[in-house]
Amino acid sequence: MNHKEQLPEVKKLVIERLKTIPSDLELHIGSEGNGYTVDELINKVERNDKVGKQLIAVEMEFLRSLKEGTLTNESNPSSN
Repeated sequence: MNHKEQLPEVKKLVIERLKTIPSDLELHIGSEGNGYTVDELINKVERNDKVGKQLIAVEMEFLRSLKEGTLTNESNPSSN
C-alpha cells in the first residue's frame, strides 16, 4: 500500500481521534494565534488543507513512535 492509498485510512484515524476530544475545547495548532473547535479541525482534515495536513503528519509521527517504541522507551531498556 503506497502513501496515496494510505491517506484516506489515516484521515479516518485522525478524525476518529479528534472525535474523542471534548467538543467544548478550543485547540491551537502551531504558532497560529487562532484556536479551532474539534468540528473545525475535522473539517480541515477532510479538506486536506494546511492545518489538516499538519494534523495528519503529527498523527503519522505519533504512530511511528509507537511502532518504534520511542514513546514507551521500549527501544532503550537501559533508561528504565
